Amino acid sequence: MLVAVLTYVGYGVLTLFGYLRDFMRQWKIEKCQNATEREEQKDFVPLYQDFENFYNRNLYMRIRDSWNRPICSVPGAKVDMMERVSHDYNWTFTYTGRVIKDIINMGSYNYLGFAQKTGACQEAAAEVLSQYGAGVCSTRQEMGNLDKHEELEKLVARFLGVESAMAYGMGFATNSMNIPALVGKGCLILSDELNHASLVLGARLSGATIRIFKHNNMQSLEKLLKDAIVHGQPRTRRPWKKILILVEGIYSMEGSIVRLPEVIALKKKYKSYLYLDEAHSIGALGPSGRGVVDYFGLDPEDVDVMMGTFTKSFGAAGGYIGGKKELIDYLRTYSHSAAYATSMSPPVVEQIITSVKCIMGEDGTTIGRARVQQLAENTRYFRRRLKEMGFIIYGNEDSPVVPLMLYMPAKIGAFGREMLKRNIGVVVVGFPATPIIESRARFCLSAAHTKEMLDTALKEINEVGDLLQLKYSRRRLVPLLDRPFDETTYEETED
Repeated sequence: MLVAVLTYVGYGVLTLFGYLRDFMRQWKIEKCQNATEREEQKDFVPLYQDFENFYNRNLYMRIRDSWNRPICSVPGAKVDMMERVSHDYNWTFTYTGRVIKDIINMGSYNYLGFAQKTGACQEAAAEVLSQYGAGVCSTRQEMGNLDKHEELEKLVARFLGVESAMAYGMGFATNSMNIPALVGKGCLILSDELNHASLVLGARLSGATIRIFKHNNMQSLEKLLKDAIVHGQPRTRRPWKKILILVEGIYSMEGSIVRLPEVIALKKKYKSYLYLDEAHSIGALGPSGRGVVDYFGLDPEDVDVMMGTFTKSFGAAGGYIGGKKELIDYLRTYSHSAAYATSMSPPVVEQIITSVKCIMGEDGTTIGRARVQQLAENTRYFRRRLKEMGFIIYGNEDSPVVPLMLYMPAKIGAFGREMLKRNIGVVVVGFPATPIIESRARFCLSAAHTKEMLDTALKEINEVGDLLQLKYSRRRLVPLLDRPFDETTYEETED
């Protein structure tokens, strides 16, 4: 309660000072650094909402140095970062010319460690670059369909255990451009309240009716499904043309894993469709790295639309959709991403092919399987140690996304700066990516992290946690089976 009250007080003080500084800027007492409308446009409708402008000027600007830090190396287990300074309170930055070397990277989505400048993936991508060039300069439906694209899609379908798959050049657009092709007016979308912005945008662009259920709460989802079937569409009461459930495998800000067996049971019970976004879970979960379906030991055919990205576990770019052949053939024709977007770059395609074959063991080695196991071990070790220290950690024990709660606005910037001083690169997150009072630091584990790196990071996190008084947890580590169930965490327990 004290932390919650102090967090609100902190935002209250910042807001009061923000209004005071806006008043001073208006009367030219303080220099106005932010972009303002020209005099002749003063009466126009503003481009941004007032609060967004106010928040950017007076709150975000104070801690802006915690984001957009330029790195100048491969985003592997360690990175090199360009040093920058600000002489006007983060309104502008200048580079000193110095490079900070060997920062332990706890922020990149490099789950399986395939973001590297040496090794089989890099060599294969370099060879394809010399043969095919960097770009394709056309869409798949015109002159941009390479043999490499066909090979990738067959491999991805085999990897997922589905009939067919299609690859796209951008992960975000895989969601935002394909959902409108699947549902439209007269359809109903049931979306988890913490779904990614790409799913939210796709749902809005589709024109379908959208209803939100509480995060990972099956009672809330079932109630919406019942209401949808009993009442039908508003006013006309006709049945919905389609009901589509949108969920993610791992939620990227919460670290929680979808309760997929229960979602599938509800989907079957109420004859609806399931769209599963495996952006963070593909490669990072399951004994063979095949995502959340593999993690729960389920049949891929029970998921109607399997979506994922190549930007994280595979160290590349783009996304895919897998499912029945009829679905993929339909998307090839009607998806905006397929019809209008330029084809994937050949070296990127080769990076994905090589990394997927490595995970499947088709390269003749056990490196891929070892990386999946190493990631799982790193994840459990890191989470357990943080809980022992007394931090509040969200999410599932097996999720490589580890949110550490900061809460107070001043601690967002302080945590990021103190960790960088100690040569640890972390991602801190605040509003609007999280609720305004639930600011956090988010760690992403990688198979490339050695135990020595994790121990170094944990030592520094412990020190900064004491310095900033971040150890909010009233109870240290609680055994898994003794922990009460809550909506943010789903633990699979044995009888």
